[in-house]
Amino acid sequence: MFAALGDETRLHLIARLCTRGPQSIVRLTDGARVSRQAVSKHLRALADAGLVRSTREGRERIWEIRPRRLGEARQYLQQISDRWDQAIARLRALVESEEP
Repeated sequence: MFAALGDETRLHLIARLCTRGPQSIVRLTDGARVSRQAVSKHLRALADAGLVRSTREGRERIWEIRPRRLGEARQYLQQISDRWDQAIARLRALVESEEP
């Protein structure tokens, strides 16, 4: 999942789907610096990671976020953040206890 999110274009696509809701590939490529084919490839990678899904509406595929999977990523990152906060607090306490 994080490998898929580590790509700048994929992260941009996720952000766009989060802020603008479900969109077709035509709308997702509007204003993008990459081709539709490249965006399709990135969307497939995000779908393989379980972060987005598509449905067919007529001749178009509509892509949308899978919020549960993004929630899992957020929880994991929050756990890492909490551990860093605890480590920094321990370091601060150690430094402050050794001050003259």
